[in-house]
Amino acid sequence: MHPDLIRTLINQRANDTRAAAREARLARSVRKLHRARRDLAELDDTFFVPQIPDYVEAMFGDTRRAA
Repeated sequence: MHPDLIRTLINQRANDTRAAAREARLARSVRKLHRARRDLAELDDTFFVPQIPDYVEAMFGDTRRAA
């Protein structure tokens, strides 16, 4: 086989391999993003603000500023 033809085939194979790697990396990033969004949505559903006990308010007194 002619050296130029071999070089062209090698370059084409290398370009195809790089393109496949780029697509795989993009797909992995998309899956990661979807997983993170799903986890955040689940976290939002489970989070709640605890109530402040009465004794804490009594300890600090009236925290409103006087006009």
